[in-house]
Amino acid sequence: MSSGRKSRGRQKIEMKKMSNESNLQVTFSKRRSGLFKKASELCTLCGADVALVVFSPGEKVFSFGHPNVDTVIDRYLSRVPPQNNGTMQFIEAHRSANVRELNTQLTQINQLLDIEKKRAEELSHLLNGRDSILVGWSH
Repeated sequence: MSSGRKSRGRQKIEMKKMSNESNLQVTFSKRRSGLFKKASELCTLCGADVALVVFSPGEKVFSFGHPNVDTVIDRYLSRVPPQNNGTMQFIEAHRSANVRELNTQLTQINQLLDIEKKRAEELSHLLNGRDSILVGWSH
């Protein structure tokens, strides 16, 4: 039994500039969006700062940057590591405030739980005392 392929599958394309202007523009648009999507995934998954600047065959400029193109390019040109800017400090302060609020709520809930446990013990003692009194009367 032979595998008898009906198509030749995905063929390797020779890497050279396309001569058909219409095909060139369509291919550029598709590849550009794919490249920007990959750059976005790299930022999201790895926390990388990324900047892409692409010039189309028609000399239009397209860019993608995280956190933004200017910040990444300036950092690259100056070769200075990122500073813990105000945004990061704000996020950290907000996170700390949330943690403090949750800890306060947890403390209050634990206190209520302790009160309810004591109340349950008292009720249990009262019921046990009542039962022993009733047992004594039945004889």
